[in-house]
Amino acid sequence: MSERKDFLRTIVEEDLKAGKYKEVITRFPPEPNGFPHIGHAKSIAINFGIARDYNGHCNLRMDDTNPTTEDTKYVEALKDAIEWLGFEWHGNVRFTSDYFPKLYEYAITLIKMGKAYVDSIDEEEMREFRGTVTEAGKRSKYGERTVEENLDLLERMKKGEFKDGEHVLRAKIDMSAANMKMRDPLLYRIRHAHHFRTGNEWAIYPMYDFAHCLSDYIEGISHSICTLEFENNREIYDWVLDTLELEPPRPYQYEFARLGINYTVMSKRKLLELVEGGQVNGWDDPRLPTIAGYKRRGYTPESILTFCDQIGIAKANSMVDVAQLEFCIRDDMNPKVPRVMCVLDPLKVTIENYEGSEEIDASYYPDDVPKEGSRKLPFSREIYIEREDFSETPPKGYFRLTPEQPVRLKHAYIISCKEVIKDDNGRIIEIKAEYYPASKSGSDTSGIKVKSAIQWLDAKAAKTVEVRLYDRLFSSEAPEGVEDINPNSLEVIENALIEPAVINEKPDERFQFERQGYFYADPIDYSDENPVFNKIVGLKDSWGKKKKSPKQEQKPQAKKEQIDGEVAAMSESEQARYDRYTSELKLNSEVANTLARDEKLSSFYEEALSTLHSPVALANMVSNEVARELKENDVDTLKFSAKQVAELVRMLDEETISGKIAKQVFEEMVKSGENPTQIVEAKGLIQISDPAIIAPIIDEIIAKNPDNVAKFKAGNTKLLGFFVGQVLKSTGGKANPKVVNALVAEKLH
Repeated sequence: MSERKDFLRTIVEEDLKAGKYKEVITRFPPEPNGFPHIGHAKSIAINFGIARDYNGHCNLRMDDTNPTTEDTKYVEALKDAIEWLGFEWHGNVRFTSDYFPKLYEYAITLIKMGKAYVDSIDEEEMREFRGTVTEAGKRSKYGERTVEENLDLLERMKKGEFKDGEHVLRAKIDMSAANMKMRDPLLYRIRHAHHFRTGNEWAIYPMYDFAHCLSDYIEGISHSICTLEFENNREIYDWVLDTLELEPPRPYQYEFARLGINYTVMSKRKLLELVEGGQVNGWDDPRLPTIAGYKRRGYTPESILTFCDQIGIAKANSMVDVAQLEFCIRDDMNPKVPRVMCVLDPLKVTIENYEGSEEIDASYYPDDVPKEGSRKLPFSREIYIEREDFSETPPKGYFRLTPEQPVRLKHAYIISCKEVIKDDNGRIIEIKAEYYPASKSGSDTSGIKVKSAIQWLDAKAAKTVEVRLYDRLFSSEAPEGVEDINPNSLEVIENALIEPAVINEKPDERFQFERQGYFYADPIDYSDENPVFNKIVGLKDSWGKKKKSPKQEQKPQAKKEQIDGEVAAMSESEQARYDRYTSELKLNSEVANTLARDEKLSSFYEEALSTLHSPVALANMVSNEVARELKENDVDTLKFSAKQVAELVRMLDEETISGKIAKQVFEEMVKSGENPTQIVEAKGLIQISDPAIIAPIIDEIIAKNPDNVAKFKAGNTKLLGFFVGQVLKSTGGKANPKVVNALVAEKLH
């Protein structure tokens, strides 16, 4: 259960304590007239999450009361979204149409009670009679029809004797009610349309306000949770159930704020317009906020659920920054996905003093990621680098390859430029280079210092791939529709180059393309003949920079950061720190750069280092978690100390806790300032390393996923990560990743 107690869970707990219900039963009741989007994901997480947290169950019910807009394909999309997010509905999928006969009986009961009547005025007159906020409405003369007349008309409406709009069934409540929705609301209307489930059996269909509350009652729902736009409908909900004097217990409606995200449209009507208008390529276009679109783009269900948890459950509508969702995606993938090299704009480099070929063993993961795995990188005298990684006339602070400045090829050797070859138009088409044999990564004795490493690919072994660079669909923070579409929301690069290992593995997981972002093999268009990769999200938020005004751009920055290789030169003291961090403490260049350039961060790091000599692990913790806190606060206002951070890292090093648990502990330290050891002991967060405990969990997960087991044994070794992830998830991140890796590999082979 979420540690934060929201108002809905407070209500549920109070109801259970008072004995109001024996079991918590919720429902997710979408209308199958479009594909579900991120707003539905929030509702799914709330309804299924509350049922799970209180040992109840959640029904999936399709609100199929409008035959003109609904379709089976939308039903399947809704089912797929729920399963993909990791939830299970109770029993079979339910449909409001299952209850049409019972709802009709309830309508007859209301007529017999004198609480409903058939009205025959047209829509214009109905609007006129409704009144205004300050003026009472007026009931139509048909409100005086007898019970017998109303029953006869309703039966004939049901049989299809009248045209659409000729009659409606209305509740008889109060035409002067302050809540205008209570002014004799509609209960049934005539629709001569084919229903995707009931065919032409019915010519009348119940309105939402009538069908919803009664469907909840029929299913025994305890808490009917919906979004704020239905707040004024709650009176009708209660009126129908109370008037019919139904046997208790009965459901009650509660409202929460719907999800609004900037740069995003979530109206199903507007999404349908985009799909049908051809502005996007179907409901699963990776630029859409639909679950199908996110799934195809490569978003993870874990990141979406984390996002929903972070924004919480509020009572007032607000706008959430889409950057928060993107952060959750990066944060989820960073410790999971393998790093590989991909060159989007290739520039040929010939290493003239290199002969022959070799294979370089390279890890898929950096030192701070507790996962194992490597691949062989073919290397020979002809390679390709990213065009932007060479500059003939570099700007100040450019750290990559230039005619005067050598650079390291990641995982491989240091090279220097000897000659620049250009075509007749002056465009660079090749670099002649030389390499330093003693500079091989991991065993460098060359003594040559470089400030960055660039990606590269062997010319003969590299595979050609199509890369789709997705950006935000809308350029406006509050888009209205087609007029606000971002013309650069999709860029297709047809001849990018990638490592052969990526294609050979037939990937069904995500990758980080070094310095480019996170990518996913398109589940529909990918093939061995035409590999296609979708950009999930960049490595950092680039829109923050795009949105700055000219004035903001001119403001001096307190912290100088490397952006795309163009940085302000380091001061002498910063350079000294950087050199010590990279050469003596063996920090990677990015982390060293972050710490060296920030006085507060480097001081905090040095203090922690004086307590615990674990330079790499401490540097990663300080440059990420601590750095986030120091962006907004001074050191002396932090509730935690450098000594406590060192103690937290010590527990990580000793494998007392996992990396995921360390993040939870750090968050608690930020809030309370409590000692990390005490937090771990009090919350029972100690890492599980005993194989006897972990093995049965692995057995259960293997038994639940026979298809993936078969794929793994057929050669898809990347699925090892899937099984490891499932074990870590089931233990709340407590299982020791190294032990899990070894045990899963042993059991699958």
